[in-house]
Amino acid sequence: MDNLITTIERNNILTVTLNRVDKKNALSSTMYHQLSAALTHASNTQSIRCVVIQGDENCFCAGNDLEDFLKHPDDLAALDFINVLEKFDKPLIAAVAGPAVGIGTTLLLHCDMVFAANNSKFKLPFTQLGLCPEAGSSYLLPNLVGHVRAFELLVLGNTFSAEQALNYGLINQVCEPSELLTLTHTTAEKIVNLPYDSMMTSLRLIKNNKASLSQAIKVEGEEFSRLITTADCKNKLSQFFK
Repeated sequence: MDNLITTIERNNILTVTLNRVDKKNALSSTMYHQLSAALTHASNTQSIRCVVIQGDENCFCAGNDLEDFLKHPDDLAALDFINVLEKFDKPLIAAVAGPAVGIGTTLLLHCDMVFAANNSKFKLPFTQLGLCPEAGSSYLLPNLVGHVRAFELLVLGNTFSAEQALNYGLINQVCEPSELLTLTHTTAEKIVNLPYDSMMTSLRLIKNNKASLSQAIKVEGEEFSRLITTADCKNKLSQFFK
């Protein structure tokens, strides 16, 4: 399939949809490349004032496609996407439902608003896979929820609900699955109808406190690349296909 990521530009909003339902929108190298291209296009296109990233009302993203990951351990598509995501300079909104695992949760830390259906399940299973946090989550999550909660989520990797995510400050609002996409797009429309210069200036000022994020992403990437070659990690990942 070549439509694993679909994009629609309408009314100054670029909607990016994860469209690999049979794999619960697990991200392959090809999908990472397409996501990077979509965000780069949005950043460089004056008419696009906001980006929405979504799955459907049942599934957001089950994380990395582990089988693809094992086949292409040296592919930098995921790291390239993280770097594009970190530098993205326009409002980014996510609509989450069902599983949000690994990168399906950590990418939300880069979003400006997040809406989640009450069927959402968040999980950061890095250490359980013999890996470490990615996408700047080792920097962003402790700043958001504090050290002890970040340790619980990133190291123990327990699943948590939409209501818990709301309490942690990870998302803006919980809604019914049937309301998710409408709520998200209504909010995106409100954003694009604001005075553009004022809105973008406010966004830059808000993001000014992330000066150390690039360094965190660099160090995470180095450690992640090292860990994926270890016996522990290879054994953990291979267990998923037995």
